[in-house]
Amino acid sequence: MAQRLATEYVNVTLQMTEFQMNQFLLTADTCYISHRVKVAGGGEQVIVLEEAGGEEVRLTVENKHGIYVCTLSCRVVNAHLNNAVRKLFVTYKGTGTVNRIYKGFTMIYYYERGSVRRISELTASGSKLIYQHKHSLSEIVDVYKSDAIEREINELRRKADGLLDHRNQVQSNEELAEIDRKLALIAKSMFYLEA
Repeated sequence: MAQRLATEYVNVTLQMTEFQMNQFLLTADTCYISHRVKVAGGGEQVIVLEEAGGEEVRLTVENKHGIYVCTLSCRVVNAHLNNAVRKLFVTYKGTGTVNRIYKGFTMIYYYERGSVRRISELTASGSKLIYQHKHSLSEIVDVYKSDAIEREINELRRKADGLLDHRNQVQSNEELAEIDRKLALIAKSMFYLEA
C-alpha cells in the first residue's frame, strides 16, 4: 500500500456558528496538537494549529454576521496535524481541493460542502478521472419538481401581453419597431425556455 507523503489543502473554506467555533477550539488541543488564536490587522482572527514537532497550519477566520468563515491553503506532512485538519474539514463540511501526495502520483479530491464531487489521479503521464459525482435521485426529483422555468415563462407571457396591448395603441413607426424588437427577444427566450 502506498504511503502518503503529504496532504495539500487548496483554497479550502469552512463555515461554522459561534457555538461550533467554541466547540472546535475546546477540542483542538490534544497531546499532539495545540492551538493559539491571533488577531490580524483587518480584524479577522488567525487560528494556528501546531503539532509538537513545530509544523503548523494557519486558518484565517472572519466573522460574517454570526457565521465564522475559515479559509486555509496549506501543505501538511505530520500525520497528527493532518488528522486534525481532516477532522475539521469533514466536520464543518469544507469546500475546496485536497491533494493527497504519494510517491509517483497525487490523488486530487474536489469537495463541495463536505461531499466529494470528483477524484482525479495525477501522474507524470497525465491526469485520469477516477470518480465524478452523478446527480442523486433526490436531486433529480428536486429539479423535476422545480417550477422556476414555468414561472419565468409566465412572466415573459405577461410582458408580451403588455407589449401587444401597448402596440395596438402606438402610432409611431419608431415605437412599433422598438416594441417588435422587444417581442422578438421575448419570443426567442420563451422558445429557449420551453425547449
